[in-house]
Amino acid sequence: MAKHKIFISSVQLEFASERQALHDYIVADALLGRFFDLFLFEHIPASNKNAASIYLREVEHCPIYLALLGTSYGFQDAQGISPTEREFDTASELHKTRLVFLSAHSPSEREEKQNAFIDKAQSSLVRRRFSNVDELKAVVYASLVSYLIEKEIIRMGPFDATLHPFASLSDIDTKKVTDFVQLARLKRGFPFRENAAIEDVFIHLNLINEGRITNAALLLFGKTPQRFFINSEIRCAHFHGNIIEKPINSYQVFKGDVFELVDQAQNFILSKLNYSLGTRENETSIPSKYEIPREIISEALVNAVAHRDYSNNGSVQVMLFRDRLEIINPGALPLGWSTEKLKSPHSSVPFNPLLAEPMYLKGYIERMGTGTADIVRIANENQLQEPEFVQEEYFKTIIYRPSSDQVPTKSRPSSNKILQQATGNSIEIQNLLNVMVNEMSKKEIQEALGLKHGGNFRENYLIPALNIGLIEMKYPQNPNHPRQKYFITDKGKEFFKNN
Repeated sequence: MAKHKIFISSVQLEFASERQALHDYIVADALLGRFFDLFLFEHIPASNKNAASIYLREVEHCPIYLALLGTSYGFQDAQGISPTEREFDTASELHKTRLVFLSAHSPSEREEKQNAFIDKAQSSLVRRRFSNVDELKAVVYASLVSYLIEKEIIRMGPFDATLHPFASLSDIDTKKVTDFVQLARLKRGFPFRENAAIEDVFIHLNLINEGRITNAALLLFGKTPQRFFINSEIRCAHFHGNIIEKPINSYQVFKGDVFELVDQAQNFILSKLNYSLGTRENETSIPSKYEIPREIISEALVNAVAHRDYSNNGSVQVMLFRDRLEIINPGALPLGWSTEKLKSPHSSVPFNPLLAEPMYLKGYIERMGTGTADIVRIANENQLQEPEFVQEEYFKTIIYRPSSDQVPTKSRPSSNKILQQATGNSIEIQNLLNVMVNEMSKKEIQEALGLKHGGNFRENYLIPALNIGLIEMKYPQNPNHPRQKYFITDKGKEFFKNN
């Protein structure tokens, strides 16, 4: 099958890194790489031929013309026309598919001729804006998928970009969108405020088209995503030993939007891990950290949720063993990639770009394309065995726990048999007592433990500790008191001292 060639046009001194990033992204992507090839003027070997004529001839041969327009109009020929505008005119005359993307600059920041060129382009086609290379990838991805559908080259787009056949904006939780906008604006400078219309936010994120919402919109902000995608869940299991065998110590299935899935699964894992404790010699609270750093767990879970294949009936699985943590998802690496490539810096090629971008904007992904390399780096910094990435039928991330001789005595599970039999939450309660200092609110304790999901915190930490009298409420007659605090009882102090 012949590939559809894309001519990428821009002023040569602008967008050099963006042009190369687009090239690498499209070529490596499992879907786009099958259908598209690209022409970059950087790839033309040196010759004594006129460069402008070469570029115009390439425009003639490429069915798609893609322009990146910034602030500069660029070099002008004898008629005062830039090569970029010449290329645009040629593409227009030959009725090529034209895709124009504008940098997020105001007209006052652009040269006068560039504004005139943009006005001309705007009069004949829709143009999109981008403020960074990740936004550019997302809008180009959506545009190229639309091209494939319109040309009937494919009859269904990638899962997250596909318009759902019957869902509507009434299935979207407006509070989730408002909370997202607020946090994305705080963390990443998202260009909308909390009172923005959902349609405007979704248009910016490529989550809606002519009133119809995408699968990604439902996975990100749906009231009940599993009503539409029953396989969008995370199954978590905790085993006593190093193999899968019964009895299973703990097993839970989590549902919700993609953010809730990550939060709930992370809380499950953290609740089964031990703390490494320091002393209170120089601080009122005990310096502590989980035996597997929380950043590693978060990165691995986000990768599993954002890069999984949602068309597969399988679900994400989390299995915590005595010696390791395994996170498995029904997904595959980009074509031509090896698992070794994941251990060093690499370009970002998200399997679900419309999911990945909002997760980045909300702070669940710190830097696009660095997640797996960060997992390896942080593990090495904490003297853990190097994580492994395995691509078989499913994709697996293996993170190793410290060996028993590396775990300080204070962080090992309690030997208090009565506590274990009474609650089944001995590790969680120990960790709660570890972080409590004087009187603390529920929110303060939860934040000290690094837990995001309130339901898991109440069920596995707070309520069991209250039920057996290790902590008490400051206002026991009014559990919902606005200034409610919790403190360790004498019984709790004795337990903490002996464990």
